[in-house]
Amino acid sequence: MRPSHHHIATLSLLALGLAACSDSIPAPDEVTFDENVRVFTAKTIYTGNPDEPQISALIVNDQGRILATFRFGSHAYATTPDGPAEIINFEGATLFPGFVDGHAHLLGIGQREMTLDLTGTASIDDLTTHIEAVAFDAPADQIIYGRGWIETGWPDARMPTAADLDKAAPNTPVILIRADGHALVANTAAMTAAGISADTPNPAGGKIERDASGAATGIFIDKAMALVTSLIAAPTEADIATALETGAQVYASRGWTGLHNMSVSAMEAPIMEALDTAGKLPIRLHNAYDTDGFDIAATRAHETDTIQNRAVKIYMDGALGSRGAQLLAPYSDQPDTSGLSLTSQGDLSDTVSRAATDNVQLAMHAIGDQANRRLIEMAERMSPTVGGMSNLRWRIEHTQILDMSDISRMANSGLIASMQPSHAIGDLHFAPDRLGQDRLAGAYAWQGLLDAGALIVGGSDAPVEVGSPLIEFYAATARKSLDGISGEGWHPEHAVSRAQALAMFTSAPAFASFQEDDLGTIEVGKLADLTAFNADLMTIPEADILKAEPVATVVAGQIIWQAD
Repeated sequence: MRPSHHHIATLSLLALGLAACSDSIPAPDEVTFDENVRVFTAKTIYTGNPDEPQISALIVNDQGRILATFRFGSHAYATTPDGPAEIINFEGATLFPGFVDGHAHLLGIGQREMTLDLTGTASIDDLTTHIEAVAFDAPADQIIYGRGWIETGWPDARMPTAADLDKAAPNTPVILIRADGHALVANTAAMTAAGISADTPNPAGGKIERDASGAATGIFIDKAMALVTSLIAAPTEADIATALETGAQVYASRGWTGLHNMSVSAMEAPIMEALDTAGKLPIRLHNAYDTDGFDIAATRAHETDTIQNRAVKIYMDGALGSRGAQLLAPYSDQPDTSGLSLTSQGDLSDTVSRAATDNVQLAMHAIGDQANRRLIEMAERMSPTVGGMSNLRWRIEHTQILDMSDISRMANSGLIASMQPSHAIGDLHFAPDRLGQDRLAGAYAWQGLLDAGALIVGGSDAPVEVGSPLIEFYAATARKSLDGISGEGWHPEHAVSRAQALAMFTSAPAFASFQEDDLGTIEVGKLADLTAFNADLMTIPEADILKAEPVATVVAGQIIWQAD
């Protein structure tokens, strides 16, 4: 489905493809503009604006600003200095404010397209079959590197080990990153090359999994991963540029108009600026840098009209699947651990003080209930000194597991909850084992947080997840697996309404990136960032959301991608 482009002087009910009796049509109003404009229309347009929830058309100027909107039942003559306005009619499609992924990793999204992608691997045998095929043709000095495996749902019911990989590649180093990016498996050749032995200590904030004899099993968690990934050559600037451009093109093709880009290295800043200047980054980026980019965020360096650099990302803990999430009580399926702390209280205190002084937004990764509580307590302590945390718009990235008593505290803290719905429908296959049934009441608690008054920004965490707005919208509203299953402990009461889900991916990301005056809803004066799907996500049956497809992606009134 491609939008039709034509020039016509009258924007009318007929032109919009709407049926009405002639006596109900108001007298035409002539709308004249002293600048060139484009008219966007579709079968249905949802604005996200409660004062005018649906319209039939919008008029946009050359700067991408919305000059006027038309409700159903109205029509007008639209003329410009160059004659009739151009009409872009997304016939049969539904138009929304631009969908924004509130948490993803653009570099990783591009790299996933360019490296060994293990997404969808079904078992350890399936994994080793992939590796064996690659190893067969691999040069002697090559390191086999891939990402995307996750043992959830595997019949083996365990993570792979070095012994498994050794069968497929006994001599070639193999390093495979788990989908969540918080663990990896390496074979014996890789561990030998990295100098890993039974005597290698766990680094601070990391863990080397060991067998009963103390030997490394091949699983490295969080900061221990660097012991092995140091073998992999750092990407060149050209590699990074290619990956960023590729990732942005992929995201535009899925209907995303923007992305809150997490864990960005300082060296990426000038590369992104150059790519955008060359017209190679079509979507908007709100970047959260690693701590090496603190000065970039503090000075707002390397920004463009679509790239914003004002945030820094820190990590409080690891991931639930690899048992790195920091919990208040031990893991139910491994009682000898409560997870990992990746940031000490002293370092946290120093970081928040500097960020508040330099007016830098903090995006703070916290998955476990202990990690989240540490941040809530920090916010409660700081709030009186900064005039309220809501002024800073600091965020907890994931906000995944909360003690029930902390849901209202989170809502009242002034912190923004940045959450990824697809994590719930994936993690809830194994979360009952990790947490037990009682702790699941505060897990992925979207509706509970909204009811308490929190703001939730929706995201995907791609490349950890696919990075599809349709999957995320479905997960948020259905809270079921992609095949429609909801298991014990999935707490369907935490699913959100479709209107709430739309806000999570439109108006909430706009506010969380300080752009609510320009983005997030379709209103006069704002920029025309739009997403068109071939189905009405607000009314179609739940299962059909996953069957929908993007039709076009519009940024500042320009179509940056459209379906064939």
